[in-house]
Amino acid sequence: MILALLSSVAWGTADFLGGTLSRKRKPFAVLGASQIFGLVGASFMALLFHDWGFDRVVVVNGIIAGVIGLAGLTLFYAALASGQMGIVSPIASIGVVVPVFMGLAHGDNPSMLQLVGIAIAIVGVVFASGPELGGGADPKPVVYAFLSALAFGTCTYFMAVGGQSSPTMTIVVMRITQVLIAVIGLLILRDLGGLVKSDLPMLASIGVLDASANILFAASSTLGMLALVSVLSSLFPVVTVLLAWFIHKERLIRIQYIGIAIAAIGVCAISAG
Repeated sequence: MILALLSSVAWGTADFLGGTLSRKRKPFAVLGASQIFGLVGASFMALLFHDWGFDRVVVVNGIIAGVIGLAGLTLFYAALASGQMGIVSPIASIGVVVPVFMGLAHGDNPSMLQLVGIAIAIVGVVFASGPELGGGADPKPVVYAFLSALAFGTCTYFMAVGGQSSPTMTIVVMRITQVLIAVIGLLILRDLGGLVKSDLPMLASIGVLDASANILFAASSTLGMLALVSVLSSLFPVVTVLLAWFIHKERLIRIQYIGIAIAAIGVCAISAG
């Protein structure tokens, strides 16, 4: 549970930084460049923990997670760049229902209190988006966010499956796949998306935080039930919303505060169960 919650913090911070930079640079360029740093970070962790090695489970699931995850991140960064973070980020987290249902279908057996906690946490994250979805918001970032939610949910499932063999190496393969696709894309487009040398520190932070979050989640899925750790790791919008409020001064309305509080109650119920 602690690893899953830490992954939420890392994911939420990476998303905030990625969304912020994507408002000045092209989202695909931000994503591609940051993933290079993520690959370096994940490879370093694999070597540090003497976990370097490839097998069929790691390679197959890492590649699938990499392709689907890259598509989800591209849509998500585009949504963050064109929409309000406080709306986009919670919508993207709805994809948690995919690994939750997959976990339950494959034998996860949470207690009744934990099932209630799962439902409460998901409702809290949705409420954190606020009622502004019906108040004239541009539909394009909302659609992008929903599509990214589906991609993220599917990606986390394959990360968890690969993580049963090796959490770190699954993320290494995932990052290799994403970097290769991104490099090919940048070569075809012949466009660095406006990136400049001064962007490197933020790109490095985004890549390392995102890779660390992936490894933390994959590791947590080997220690606990997928249905539970998926929900705990999906709380990243709370971090993104709070950072957007504190740094960008994005306003929070009452239902968003309520949503954050409800999500915290859900976490407590899951932990108590």
